[in-house]
Amino acid sequence: MVAQSVTSGRDLSVDIEADGPIPGPYSMLGLGAAVAGFHDAQGFTAADPQQQTFYRELRPISEEFDPQALAVSGLDRERLKAEGSEPGVALAEFGDWVREVSAGRQPVMCGYPASYDWTFLYWYLIRFTGASPFGHSGCLDMKTLYATKAGLPLRAVAKRTMPPHLLSERPHSHHALDDAVEQAELLANLMAWPGPA
Repeated sequence: MVAQSVTSGRDLSVDIEADGPIPGPYSMLGLGAAVAGFHDAQGFTAADPQQQTFYRELRPISEEFDPQALAVSGLDRERLKAEGSEPGVALAEFGDWVREVSAGRQPVMCGYPASYDWTFLYWYLIRFTGASPFGHSGCLDMKTLYATKAGLPLRAVAKRTMPPHLLSERPHSHHALDDAVEQAELLANLMAWPGPA
């Protein structure tokens, strides 16, 4: 069987808010995504990240939570127990949205840093829908992208160390959709940046 050649990708900025360090014992409570752009052999083309977005708040899946992690998002677990989307429904809707906005392109999850958000997102997708529209490795870490372009070790990288013109002017609010839009702008700036002069 010959693998199909993928000639272009749809870059989706994704941010999650959770009440602990790992999925399963702890819960993903917020999921936000924004179309950042697409890439092909000619390079990256940015999109307006406010035009195509996705946001859900989810019902917790366990009683365990880390109060410090929960405080970061400001989400109310008791409210979400009553009003949050069922994870299976929310993740199925997310998968449908990813396929719709990707429209024949290979979707790529982009995050800053991707490792935390990807861990929750992939676990939830497999656990509640049985599949990931991104495959098992379709993620791009913006922190690594910057480190590579800047010629820096990964551990030396933080947003506060980046040149200001690369950063979005939007605040990082720890609201999953707001942060997904902010990170989409960071991705567009990083993709256009040639590196240090």
